Amino acid sequence: MRGRVLIIAGSDSGGGAGSQADIKTVTALGGFAMTALTALTAQNTQGVHGVHEVPLDFIEQQIQVCLDDLGADAIKTGMLHSAKVIERVVKTLSAYPPIPLICDPVMRAKGGAALLEDEAQAALAKILLPRAHIITPNIPEAQALTQQTIETPDAMDTAGKALCAQGADLALMKGGHLNHGPMIDLLVSSHTCQALVPGRDRTDSRHTHGTGCTLAAALATGIAQDMDVFSAAQRAVKFVDGALTHAPGYGGGHGPLNHAWQTHP
Repeated sequence: MRGRVLIIAGSDSGGGAGSQADIKTVTALGGFAMTALTALTAQNTQGVHGVHEVPLDFIEQQIQVCLDDLGADAIKTGMLHSAKVIERVVKTLSAYPPIPLICDPVMRAKGGAALLEDEAQAALAKILLPRAHIITPNIPEAQALTQQTIETPDAMDTAGKALCAQGADLALMKGGHLNHGPMIDLLVSSHTCQALVPGRDRTDSRHTHGTGCTLAAALATGIAQDMDVFSAAQRAVKFVDGALTHAPGYGGGHGPLNHAWQTHP
């Protein structure tokens, strides 16, 4: 077991996304997962049925006790849901030496439920993005953060560079929401753009719940294990593809992935 990852995110009672998906991913890739829960959700494949906020002081305490005792080689953020939570998380982390932060800018659940308050979007862009080593937006999230229309890989590259200009070191731009062409994900910096696992076919499946959480957690695990960013991103993409291909088919809505597919396909 190598690579300590602190996951700062919400809980998904259905086990398909959020901290539950992150823990499964980190463990499957040989890392050690810790959590600081920001919210509890009553959630299944049909949607989000309720959200219970975790008090700010307790979010801070969870982060502190993990970092003070266990330490972390990478931090992954997911559902932060409010400006106050974002502000507290960044303030808490600022008391520690810099640790690579992988930011999944979670805004909506797969079924469409809002997981980030409208006023929190500005806080994410202004406060959290400059702290991020890598941001992993899907196309709707990237459009919201950059105010750009994204319909092509070139537009993904342009938006990724805009996110880097806002403070992120790198942007892993996910292309699953493009309406045509093969699947493409891009690793973008201020001056470069690299395609990850090019030539992939799209997987036609409704069992896609937690793909974004899983990708970011897999990437954070690779960073925690001292992989170079491109190799970590490639492994993350391949891990999600395998988990999607071997999805168990549970639930009547957007079903979960199989995070144990490499061991129990």
